[in-house]
Amino acid sequence: MAEPVRPRRSPARRRLHRLRLRLTAAYTLITVAGLACLSWLVIRTDDRARLDAEYDEMRRRASVAASLVYYEDGRIRLDGLDDDEATSGTPQVLVLEGRPGGDPATVFRGRTAQFAVRDTAIRAVTRTAMDEEGPVRAEARDRTGEPVRLLAVPFYHDATDEVAGAAVAIGDPARGAAEHRSLVLSLVVGAGALTALAALTGHVLSGRSMRPAWEALEQQERLLADAAHELRTPVAVMRGSVEVAAAAPGGLEAHLPRIRRAAERMADVVENLLARGRLEAAVDVVRAEPLRLDQLVEEVCAEVSEGGHGVESRLEESVVDADAALVRVAVRNLLDNAVRHGRDPGAPERAGLLVTVRGPEVWVADRGPGVDPARLPGLTERFSSPGGGTGIGLSLVRRIAQAHRGSLTVRARPGGGAEFVLRLAPDRSRRGRGRGTGRTLTIRS
Repeated sequence: MAEPVRPRRSPARRRLHRLRLRLTAAYTLITVAGLACLSWLVIRTDDRARLDAEYDEMRRRASVAASLVYYEDGRIRLDGLDDDEATSGTPQVLVLEGRPGGDPATVFRGRTAQFAVRDTAIRAVTRTAMDEEGPVRAEARDRTGEPVRLLAVPFYHDATDEVAGAAVAIGDPARGAAEHRSLVLSLVVGAGALTALAALTGHVLSGRSMRPAWEALEQQERLLADAAHELRTPVAVMRGSVEVAAAAPGGLEAHLPRIRRAAERMADVVENLLARGRLEAAVDVVRAEPLRLDQLVEEVCAEVSEGGHGVESRLEESVVDADAALVRVAVRNLLDNAVRHGRDPGAPERAGLLVTVRGPEVWVADRGPGVDPARLPGLTERFSSPGGGTGIGLSLVRRIAQAHRGSLTVRARPGGGAEFVLRLAPDRSRRGRGRGTGRTLTIRS
């Protein structure tokens, strides 16, 4: 069994689809770039804040240890260090005393020995702090190669007020790393979620922003489809008539009426397409002006009567605010629909129509099989006519009625048949005065 062939998108639709994807990608990339910069700033700021907090704690412990060192009888006293919380835990605290002509010597180690730092690194930072007589930061590695941080604070001899040594705090760079990794992970997950949300939002927003382009393309495709569907039959009739007339010498006159009817049908189709184009474009759709509705309907009925169809008109004088060109198309389509589908079963070659104008309403009644009012929404859809037509005529009538703040309804005609009612907005200056002036004109043709 052959697989169904999927309808191919038109090049214009493919270009619009690609444009929407590009807009979505651009919106997503911009969001990713912004989130990446923001995340980098947050991570960098947190890392600096963590480093500053670590050094602040190291400075506090080293300063407390340096303040507890004192000299008595020329000898260094460290008895206050053992009982102080600053010398226990992390960062680890060491006290080094300077030696004349030699390297500083370690005279105290905190109770918690966590890092096996080489003595050379500790002596180097001690000498620097003693030489500069101020706190000094440094970075080193322990015996396993792991990085550590050093901070030395000098202390002074009580008798000479000279720098006698330094208290050194050893900090762990991995301290707070778990919280930092948690922050980085949260930023990555949050940025990923926001990127997905941005992509979805960008896709929706790009679709909404391109909706006018999609609608314009759909209107163009509908107009082309209507033109191709409606013009195919009259063009085929004219071509066939011309070919038959050309094959029969002297037979052209016999085919002229048929060619003329096909040309008139083409003119009606073009008029319908122009009206639909105005409605689809929604630009200056209805140029409403006071209009004698009864006179316009009388003119359209006279045109239909020329085709040999019986049309009885009951016209009350009526003025409405409407676009004359659009209303003419709507009334003409109602009459054409009645002629096509509302023929009297007793005289199928001739349609007997009754056209009535009452206030802002135009009634077109026929003697056909009738129409169920519940089926009217389906009948006013394009290409849905059950009688071999296109359904474009009634669809256009409904659109014109809506453009005039009116409606299109259908009801059963007493005695058989259908009665379509086109209602328009009445003239503002005549509202409240009744449906008409009371004068009725009856025309039989």
